Order: sequence, then C-alpha cells, then structure tokens
Amino acid sequence: MKTLYVLRHAKSSWENNDLADFDRPLNDRGKKAAPLMGEVMKSNGFAPELILSSPAVRARETARLVKESAGLHAEIKHNERIYEASPQTLQYIAASIDDRFNSAMIVGHNPGMEGFVRLLTGRLEPMSTAALAVIDLDISGWEQIAGVAGVLRKIIRPKDEMKVPKTENAGTSGA
Repeated sequence: MKTLYVLRHAKSSWENNDLADFDRPLNDRGKKAAPLMGEVMKSNGFAPELILSSPAVRARETARLVKESAGLHAEIKHNERIYEASPQTLQYIAASIDDRFNSAMIVGHNPGMEGFVRLLTGRLEPMSTAALAVIDLDISGWEQIAGVAGVLRKIIRPKDEMKVPKTENAGTSGA
C-alpha cells in the first residue's frame, strides 16, 4: 500500500505583470493557506516521506510552508517536469518514486493536478488553490501506479477548513 498526497500550490500573486508565470510568488492569501494546510496535515497524521515539487516559485513556497507548519522531515525535491505537467506526466513522475518511500506528496499546478486525481481515482474533484487530495494506492511499488484504481481517502480545501469551528462545541450554548 502506498499513499500519494496531491497538493495544488497556494494562491499566487498577479501584482507584478512583468514577472513570468514561473516566477510568480504567493500572495497574502496563499501565504496563509499553505501553513494552514500543513497544520491540517499534521492534525490528520498525514506525513509524506518525500515531497516532489514543481520548481515554480509559488509551488516551491507552498511546499516549504506546508512542510514547516506540518513539522515534516521529508526532503523537498524540485522536479522540472511537474511544471505545466499533464496527468499522464504526473503519473510517470509518481511511477519513478523510490520504493523505499511508502508515501509521497506532489506539489503542482492545475489543470494537471485535477486531471491526475481523476486519472488515479476516477473522481472529478475541483482542486482549488492549496487543495490536498489523499489517495491510497493498492500497490507494492510505485512503478505499478499505471492503470491502478486509487481510492480518494480525503480531499481537503482551505476554504472548508477555515469554516470548521475550532472546538466541537463552538456555537452551542452551555444550557
């Protein structure tokens, strides 16, 4: 059994029109959402052993902020093929993960991330910025990922997490 975490980068800035798409950093919302998603991962016990990230600035920043806030020990490796990757390219990248890792996270971009989740699970799930899909794969080696029907264990979106009360009793009276 392998677990793949598919994370779309957090919201990026369009403030500087002179920047190439690759060089766009996170905006303020993205700088809040990425650490939030790391905290959510930590609270759910989601701890990928390896992080593969697009080298685009916004993806690198997302990977770093998620890793820090989740307290992950995973190494972040930047893979140029993730930038603007198709679902099939993402599958190829996942198939090349070292089998010593039972879990890995890929940090990338849409539309590839949505398509990748659909390719692996058969489910069309919107991947808003900083959304995380947790996919269980009934495989013993990553090279077996092609043609495997993964199970979407959970999808987490920052907007949904911001609506969750901090305590179970939030909004209820003590009477």
